Amino acid sequence: MKQKHMKLIVLVAALVLVVSFAIPTILVLPFSAEKANGKLDEKMKSKKSNILQPSIEVAVYRNSSKKVERLPLEEYVIGVVASEMPIEFEEEALKAQALAARTYIVKQLVYGGNTKLPNGANITDTISDQVYKNKKELKAQWGKDYKKDINKISKAVKATEGEILTYNGNPIFASFFSTSNGYTENAEDYWANAIPYLKSVESPWDLNSPKYYNQIKFPVKEFEKRLGVMIKGKSDIGSGITLTKGKRIGTVTIGGKKFTGREVREKLELRSSDFKMNLDGSNIIVTTKGYGHGVGMSQYGANGMAKKGKNYLDIVKHYYKGVKVDTSKQFLDKVTAKK
Repeated sequence: MKQKHMKLIVLVAALVLVVSFAIPTILVLPFSAEKANGKLDEKMKSKKSNILQPSIEVAVYRNSSKKVERLPLEEYVIGVVASEMPIEFEEEALKAQALAARTYIVKQLVYGGNTKLPNGANITDTISDQVYKNKKELKAQWGKDYKKDINKISKAVKATEGEILTYNGNPIFASFFSTSNGYTENAEDYWANAIPYLKSVESPWDLNSPKYYNQIKFPVKEFEKRLGVMIKGKSDIGSGITLTKGKRIGTVTIGGKKFTGREVREKLELRSSDFKMNLDGSNIIVTTKGYGHGVGMSQYGANGMAKKGKNYLDIVKHYYKGVKVDTSKQFLDKVTAKK
């Protein structure tokens, strides 16, 4: 009897020992082998440390109040996306806008921008940089839809948190605009210098934009005054036209004077440098296609791509050629180190 009792004790002890070794194995089995050997945990830690941004503030010069508003970088990005892109746009388009907006401000913080801004401001809140509205202003704008709308924007920004666009290891100049004429513009065809990632690409989705067509009527006298020319007949309206890669006016002769398309656009305050002019009695009718300078990402094009099932990475890599989606942390660490 005593011998049987001893055998029972030994058997129970053996079972306990087996179970004690089995429990950790049972807990690990539902996960991958990487988890068991620690590789997955190392990858997750590495990814998290690469993405998480330092605590960085953006100092925004508010043109209406003439004061500087300081706020966390990601909150600033929310305010830009909400101000620069229509709230009804697709989530993937909003993500693309968030990526462009964050890249723009990170580049400003790292390399500096407008040195004439007061009180250490980094950036303005107008189209000179990026339009920005704070949550109080957005609440007044959206009213009863504020909570729904701000959540939509915040979700898109959060999904891209810590991501920026780089070219050859540096943040890009992530320019964007409303609506193309079916093509974007080479940087050198609108601005002074060529930028390798800002090249003309097709953007057929913009044809559905409500801002695609526009028409303005100028009295001849006003037209002459703005351009500093004399108009005697139809032959004085738009001769010797050259086109850019993006199908906009490169150069044009008006009233015997040669202009760039950009000069005409700015002097007449046109929506686009893709324009046609027609003399109609005592008026000149100017018809434009597209809205904005045309360089970089088209916002309505981005939304059109999103509607076709493209994600935000597809979108930014279409409009910014040869870029890489990178983490902002390595650049923001430099900003922190300067302080």
